[in-house]
Amino acid sequence: MTVSKSTRRRNLLKGAAVAAGAMSAPMVSMAQTATLRFQSTWPAKDIFHEYAQDFAKKVNDMAGNRLKIEVLPAGSVVPAFQLLDAVAKGTLDGGHGVVAYWYGKNSALALWGSGPGYGMDANMVLAWHYYGGGKAMLEEIYKSLNLDVVSYLYGPMPTQPLGWFKKPVARAEEIKGLKFRTVGLAVDVFTDMGAAVNPLPGGEIVPALDRGLIDAAEFNNASSDRVLGFPDVAKNCMLQSFHQSGEQFEILFNKAKLDALPPELRAIIDYGVQAASADMSWKAIARNSQDYQELKKAGIKFYKTPDAILKAQLASWDKTTAKKAGENAMFKKVMDSQKAFAERATQWQNDYTVDFKMAAGHYFGKKT
Repeated sequence: MTVSKSTRRRNLLKGAAVAAGAMSAPMVSMAQTATLRFQSTWPAKDIFHEYAQDFAKKVNDMAGNRLKIEVLPAGSVVPAFQLLDAVAKGTLDGGHGVVAYWYGKNSALALWGSGPGYGMDANMVLAWHYYGGGKAMLEEIYKSLNLDVVSYLYGPMPTQPLGWFKKPVARAEEIKGLKFRTVGLAVDVFTDMGAAVNPLPGGEIVPALDRGLIDAAEFNNASSDRVLGFPDVAKNCMLQSFHQSGEQFEILFNKAKLDALPPELRAIIDYGVQAASADMSWKAIARNSQDYQELKKAGIKFYKTPDAILKAQLASWDKTTAKKAGENAMFKKVMDSQKAFAERATQWQNDYTVDFKMAAGHYFGKKT
């Protein structure tokens, strides 16, 4: 059958009109939303759980309708200390916690949270992790444990207090026999110092203090400690400690679930971690300082941890880590890497950084 020129022309015009209409219509993604179920290791009321939600919101906002991370508090699916295994098995798609919680699987993991960090603060430990070889070693450890996870470290924590005490301690000898809560390698350090250590998860600490199951405990910061109820069961807080002076948070993903996402969504997660890290460090300064003042107003007594106790911590750390390094080649590998990075980084930090206490004293110190 022969098609006339006029018919062909009408068909071409009709096709062009349809194409033009399609191009003018709004571009709406037809991709189904990928929903990832996350759980934190923190109670819902803790600022740490808020940090987990902050990270999720950043990713969700940037991903639009293509990805949604839903964050649940500790215990919603599994107990806090079972998070890593749950993410590896795919029971959860991801989670938010700290590396030191997995210390029982490989003692080297404690070096990402327990101190001293060899003179580095938490942000410097993160610098070592991302630019000094720590990230590759953490991946090596998880792989050796057959844990199918992807780990992102972020959020440098301010230096943690020695803890909350029914009665303040003035000498290292007073640690002996104390029923004390901590986690990670700090368990071994305080055990060497003579304490009877119970590594309770965050939500169980205050009830244990209240019932007298423990005499003293550390958790993390003024904001968390206040909302979790520490001031209700203890009235003395000892500030400054090396036991967790360089800790950071960990965001975990099930590797198969993460790898299944398109590259642009994985990039959003990567940069979302970095954005959340900066935001968390700023929020921590604002909120922790405010809650510190509120605790003072409430009559909590704060004491600086005596230097004798801090020196005893370092001595116990050296003894503990020498033993661990002899038992675990990976522990020694991580420790040596941290030391090499710290030797250079701390010299730069200490040589370049001005004494901010001088300025604070000048403006806000007591006038004589």
